[in-house]
Parts: sequence; structure tokens; C-alpha cells
Amino acid sequence: MNGPIFALIGAKGGSGATTICAELAKTIRADRSVALVDGDLSGRRSAAILFDALRELDISRETSSLALTRTDGVALAELAPTYDSAFTINFDDVEQLASSLVSTTECILADVPIPFAAPVRPFVVRATRFIVISEPTLLGLTSARTMIGELKKFGVPITRIVLLTNCRDGTPTSSRSEIERALEVKVIGELPPMSDRSFNKALQNLERTLRSIEPEPQIEALLPSARGFIQDRRREPRSAMRPRPAVPETRETSGNGKASKESVLISPRDRVKTDIHDTLAKKVNLVEASQAHSDSAKLAELRVKIDEIAQQILSENKHKDLTAEEIAQLKDEVINEALGLGPLEDLMTDPSITEIMVNGPKTVYVERLGKIDRTTKEFTGEQQLRLVIERIIAPLGRRLDESVPMVDARLPDGSRVNAIVEPLSIDGATLTIRRFGTRRLTAQDLLEKGSAVPQILDFLRACIEGRLNVLISGGTGSGKTTFLNILSSYIPERERIVTIEDSAELFLNQPHVVRLESRPANIEGRGEITIRDLVRNSLRMRPDRIIVGECRGGEALDMLQAMNTGHDGSLTTAHANSPRDALSRMETMVMMAGFDLPVRAIREQIASAVDLIVQTARMRDGSRKIISVSEIVGMEGDVVTMQEIMRFQQHGVDKDSKVAGEFQYTGVQPQCLRRFDEYGIEYDVRSLSTLASTGALW
Repeated sequence: MNGPIFALIGAKGGSGATTICAELAKTIRADRSVALVDGDLSGRRSAAILFDALRELDISRETSSLALTRTDGVALAELAPTYDSAFTINFDDVEQLASSLVSTTECILADVPIPFAAPVRPFVVRATRFIVISEPTLLGLTSARTMIGELKKFGVPITRIVLLTNCRDGTPTSSRSEIERALEVKVIGELPPMSDRSFNKALQNLERTLRSIEPEPQIEALLPSARGFIQDRRREPRSAMRPRPAVPETRETSGNGKASKESVLISPRDRVKTDIHDTLAKKVNLVEASQAHSDSAKLAELRVKIDEIAQQILSENKHKDLTAEEIAQLKDEVINEALGLGPLEDLMTDPSITEIMVNGPKTVYVERLGKIDRTTKEFTGEQQLRLVIERIIAPLGRRLDESVPMVDARLPDGSRVNAIVEPLSIDGATLTIRRFGTRRLTAQDLLEKGSAVPQILDFLRACIEGRLNVLISGGTGSGKTTFLNILSSYIPERERIVTIEDSAELFLNQPHVVRLESRPANIEGRGEITIRDLVRNSLRMRPDRIIVGECRGGEALDMLQAMNTGHDGSLTTAHANSPRDALSRMETMVMMAGFDLPVRAIREQIASAVDLIVQTARMRDGSRKIISVSEIVGMEGDVVTMQEIMRFQQHGVDKDSKVAGEFQYTGVQPQCLRRFDEYGIEYDVRSLSTLASTGALW
């Protein structure tokens, strides 16, 4: 048959490429045979979910290295179910699959990632057309322009690149002819929102257009991918500690008003702990115990009393099956549960743990060295978990109940706490603790951990001393606040600094620092002080620099105004996946301020206020890295323009499952060098040239 292959590529994340692949395949199947290849190696398995074929693909993979099944009249192929498995794909198997599908189906749709990874190369080189999917908005078309340029650099002929607009929100900002003139590629189709009645008709028109396209020869000049094949030489993780085998015990239960007996599994330790807690409930005032933290004498008295009760129960004959070591450990657990944070007490003292996540009384996860693992820790029940939460927030003057089912707080050691209970949390109380080490990380720590290189830190040091306004962007847990703390260490000691945060996490070493923290409303709903209130107030405090821990709402407008009115050198963070997304998010946050400002005016404010965007990320091996440093250079029409100065280019993982890559210099001359000269900042831009050159992107 030798059917054509169409490679569908999203211009940016969330363009809808996978969904369009699935819907288009269902349209094509009515007239001819079609195959859909899920080449997205991120492990999301979106195509399998859309076709409800997870089980069939997993069964297929038991007899073959690649999964292939037929569902709803579509031949569905999945190259890798997880990110890790993508590095073990055999090239010959993919080549054989591509040849087989080309010869047995009349049309192939391939959902491929950017940058092209080596496992999808057999489909990419055979692609008749590369269909870039973009929203017909200014941001979407800007991303499409970048994607088309990258495809051309990769060696894809411009004649094989077309554009498909996906108008998901029903508000296109550019016409078809305007897009074709601007991007110099043909628009192959225009899709309305899926809820629109004309969506199916638009898909049928697209199918007829694709039917008229004949297969073309394989692309011979395609550049090789930087993400090559590697063998799976990673070590198996150490198995988690397992609890003692449980022993059967008969317990009286009742259901529907009738008593019955059922066999349940209860370990010896759990049986002992239950007996101790039952006795403590009768002999010790647990409310008094929970309030004993401020009275050391009372706390010591309660410890002795609880220890005596535990020892009495443990000395009984029915608990002789426990070893002396287990008895000692059990006594500590009981005391911690009665007076401290229970199962979390040991976790709170472990310096390697940065996050504690409690999903109900029986499920406790921790993030240790960047990896999330489930622990063997458990609460005895929902009541104990709620008691621990109350013990955390009570000294802070906060409450948590059905009327106020959600709370944010800060522990004395600086740890950030979030708790949420019923009715918002369906499966029981949930507790999340973001921990900060007793020793704050320094620039040297970043170098030792491979999060940055001296050339990047030296450049950023000059930017801070030169009073550039810096926005640190990144996802949750990517190290934004930690890096903000490190950058602030470069601020000269003679300057007055005002820090503004929801929960105070910054610890600056400069002598002249004013720390401000927002305040939630009280029980009556009064007295709330927001970040925005504090930013406006800080302008009357004669600050040299303003540091906002995180912009997440209307305070972004006040922050931009501060940056534009003499408070150069200010710093803040924002949640975003890329520097370009950070600009879009800043624009959205300014709109949240409640003022009806023109979009162009907002973008001009951003372009004139923000000088530098530093992008951080948590990599797949758990490490945090500075992956991009971009400079905002002005406006081009209605678009804020920027130039990337440095980036981290990943090349896969090594034999120890660590991210492999290098920090690269793009060769761009930073415009801020003039500012360095004005302020007399000592900086040699030639140090950037010692980094690797960006070269090809794939």
C-alpha cells in the first residue's frame, strides 16, 4: 500500500496534538485503513487513554518490545509506556514497525515529540508532511514560528511543513491569509472548538486534503538526533523496608445491623500499639498532652507517665514475641504519637527529606534527594492524623474544621505546611510539609550538585550587582525559592531590602533587611493582609530593592510598577514551564489586578520592567538545574522579544540514571553589558565562550 505518514507536532505544550491525532484517525478509518503511532515518550500514554486501550497495549507488549493493537478500526502503536522505557527501545524494532505499517495501512498519523528523539526517527524520515498544530493567537503563532524554524534547522524541507490551526477558545486573532504570509507555510486546515457543531465537518475537510497528498521519498538530509539509544544499565532501587509479617486475628464486626466474624490481618506491633493507645486514652488527657509543648516541665512529666504505661503493657506475656529492639522502637513511636508529630517525628529530623506528603492516615510519601518514595509510616487512624495537624497549627493561632477546611501555615523552623480536610479532601485529611534545611544552600552547593556552572553564576552575580530586575521561573519544587535566596546573597550590604512572602522562607544575610509576611483572614473573615497590600505598602518604606517570594495574582502589577519606578534590582518568582510561558503568566496576573488595561500596555510594562528570566527545573532524576537564562530586549510589534543567553541541553541519562547534558552558551551578546559598564561591575563576557556552543538542537 505504501501509505503516507503525517507527523503531527504541537507548536507548544497544550496545543492539542494528541487529541487531534485521535479524532482525525477516527475520521479517516471510515474510508481507508489508518494507523496512529504514539511517539510521545513522556510516559503520559495519552493516545492509549483516548482509545481506552491501555490493557490491550500492555498485553501486546508481553510478546513484543513495541505495543501494537487494533481498536475502533485504528491500528494503535505505542513506542514506550514510560519515560524510562524509551531509553531501551531497539532501533531495528521501530524500523520494522514503520516498514510494516507503511506496507499494510493506507495512512499513518504519528504524534511525535520535539526535540525528535532517536526512537521516532524511522517515522520522521518517512514523513510526507510535518503538520505543526497551533492556536491562531499571537502567542500560539509565535510558538509556531519558532517550531517551523527549528524543523528547518533539523533538515526538514519547507515544502513538507504545513500548519493546522486549532481554535480551542473560539477567538482567533489572525486570519488564514495573514498566518500564511507571516509564517510562509500553507495552512492545511482550521479546526473550531470541539464543542462546535462544525468540528466534525472541519475534520472531514482535513481528511480530504490529506487524501490528496501522495507519499514522498525518505528525507536523506535529516540531522541525527542528540538523544540516542542507550542500554538499560540503571541499577534497581533499594527495596523499601517491609513491616513484620501480619498474623491472622479474628475480630468482631458488624454490618447491616448483624454481628459477624471476619479474619483480618494485624501485625504484632499494631496489636501492641492499639492496646497502648486504648490505655492512654483512658489514663492520659490527650488534649493536655497536645498543649504541653510550651511547658517543658509538663512535657517531661507526661513523657514519664506515658513511658510507664507503655512499659506495663509491653511487659505482659502476650507481647513476648517482640524483640527488645522492637519494644524500644515501639515505645519511642508511642511517645512521639502522644506528644509529638507521631509517625512524622522521625521524618521531620531527617535532613535528606525536603517534602512530607500525607494522603490520609495510611499513606505517607516523602521526597528524598529529589525522588518521591512511599514510606512504611502510618497513623493509627483519621483521629490521630487530625490530632497531629491540630498540634502543628494550634500554636500558630490557626484553626481547621468543616467551616475552615484548608490552612497554610509556617513552622518555627521555617517549614511550610498545608493541610486540607473534609469535605474538600474526599479520602480523609491531607497534610503537606515543605521542609527547609537548617543550613541554607549557597552558590557553592549549586556548583557541587551540578545545578549550575561558574560561568552562569558569575554572570548572574554581575546582573544582581548591576541592579537588573530578575524573574525566576519554574515548576513546583524546581528550586525557585532556594535559588532566589542564593541570588539575593549577591546584593550589596549597604542597600535596604524589603522581602514580602506568603510564608517567610527567605533568610538573607545582609544587615538591612525588612521581612514582611501576609496574613489570612480571621474566623470572622476580617483582617486579611494580602501580598498586594504589602507590595503597595513597601513603596513607602524607602526600599532599595523589593523581593517578592512569589507572584501569583494582582500583586504582579504593583511589582512591575515598583520595578519601573526606581526600585531596580528587584527579584521575584513565578510558576511557569518556560521563559515565554513566564511572560504570559505575568500578563495574566496583571489582568487579575482588576484594571481594564490594554494587552499592549501590559506587555510594554513587562518589557520595560523585567530584564532577565532565569528558568529552573526539576529533572527526571530528581536534581534541580538552571536550564535557561533569557534576556528581555524589548518589543517587536505587540510581542515581547527575548534572547536566550545560556541553556542546559539534556542528552538523556547515564548508566546511573542521572541526567546527562551540558550547559551551553548561545553566542548572543547580552545587552546588559552596557549596564555593567555604567555601574562599574567587573565582568568578562569572554568567560561565556568557555561553555559549549549550542550548535544543533537535536
